[in-house]
Amino acid sequence: MRLREIFNIRTVAALLVICTLTVMANTLFAQVQDSTVSSTTAAIDTAAKSAVSELSPSSVPLISTAVDTVARYKNMQPVAETKDYSEAYRSASYYLLMFFLLCIFVAIIGKILKVYEISREMQGQKSKFDSRRIHGVLLGLSLFAGIYGVYWSYSVQGPMSMHESASVHGLDIDFMFNITLILTTIVFLLTHIALFGFSFKYRGSENRKAYFYPHNNSLERIWTIIPAIVLTVLVLLGFFTWRSITNVSPEDQKKAINIEVTGEQFKWSLRYAGADNEVGKRNYKLTTPTNGLGIDFKDQKSWDDKLVSEIVIPVNKPVRFTIGSKDVLHSFYLPDFRVQMNAVPGMPTYFQFTPRLTTAQMREKRNNPEYDYVLLCAKICGAGHYNMQAKVTVVSEAEYATWIAKQALYYNDDVKKELQLVEKKSTEENNKIALNTNTIIK
Repeated sequence: MRLREIFNIRTVAALLVICTLTVMANTLFAQVQDSTVSSTTAAIDTAAKSAVSELSPSSVPLISTAVDTVARYKNMQPVAETKDYSEAYRSASYYLLMFFLLCIFVAIIGKILKVYEISREMQGQKSKFDSRRIHGVLLGLSLFAGIYGVYWSYSVQGPMSMHESASVHGLDIDFMFNITLILTTIVFLLTHIALFGFSFKYRGSENRKAYFYPHNNSLERIWTIIPAIVLTVLVLLGFFTWRSITNVSPEDQKKAINIEVTGEQFKWSLRYAGADNEVGKRNYKLTTPTNGLGIDFKDQKSWDDKLVSEIVIPVNKPVRFTIGSKDVLHSFYLPDFRVQMNAVPGMPTYFQFTPRLTTAQMREKRNNPEYDYVLLCAKICGAGHYNMQAKVTVVSEAEYATWIAKQALYYNDDVKKELQLVEKKSTEENNKIALNTNTIIK
């Protein structure tokens, strides 16, 4: 048993040598000049052979392939030009390999200490160190490192990912998020302080024995009732917040600007309601190259609708979006406004909100004169999903009135001509059918 453990440590050491030499070879050969390639490979080859000689004979076959690979570097042809591969070693795979090597190094140290303990026991001597104390200290240090990591993520990453909401209802969502974050952070810290603190305080010792503590009704009540109350508060807070956002009264719906958003691979089609503030009906059977949305122009409500290339909305004015899809499932996502709603084929969905900050105000708050709101798709809908975007601009009511007046009607002359051709063709077919019917009757 003990001899097998000693053999295992030599085998792990061999694997560490292989990985270390491989990383050294790749890193060095990616960065050195052609003139230094031969000397570098010779040094690595010498180090590899020296490492082999220090290992037991049974471990040599494990690294023979690695030694051969390193030796092949000596026969490499000089490269015509020097390239900078520094960026390649910042990839996830490189750091994953380095982490793997670190784990192997720690495992080797642990094996060496274990072999040392066994050798001391074989000689009838008491070990000079207690591994359980070392484990306890490491867990204590891990607690402080973890708490600092939490602080760093909140102070550094938090401001990078969370910004002030640009909509009225977004403030309620941010409040709900902050309450959830505060409660979960308190629970996280308390549980981990207890976990690592107890591991450090009650680490193994020869001077005392562990006490088996099977059950405690008081503790069971505490960690059942308190989480139940906290979760109930969070669920109710989320329910009432979502209800206040989605359950809009008919009176408020009439006050909002109506915009229809239709997703398709890989773009958004945007249609504004006209003076009547109602978008016309659609029918997928009416879809043609000219009428890509399948709008039913027999419905007079569609005559004043406008098809635009970007979303422009007035500040402090409610906006109601009717969301749909022509092909697959998409998701209407406005991150700055805390808006997200699925775009489902054949089933319209709705979302109404009020913007509270213009684009100019948000640029000033973020100290970025080129910042723009953006509409994204939050469902992976195909190869061009990343490009499914549309610009969103929030302006004053006067600027919005000027912009909307300049937009062309969707029911234009080209559409009218196509409709006339369709009606003419339909009339001819009906006359032909009627003539054939009369001939059969006679």
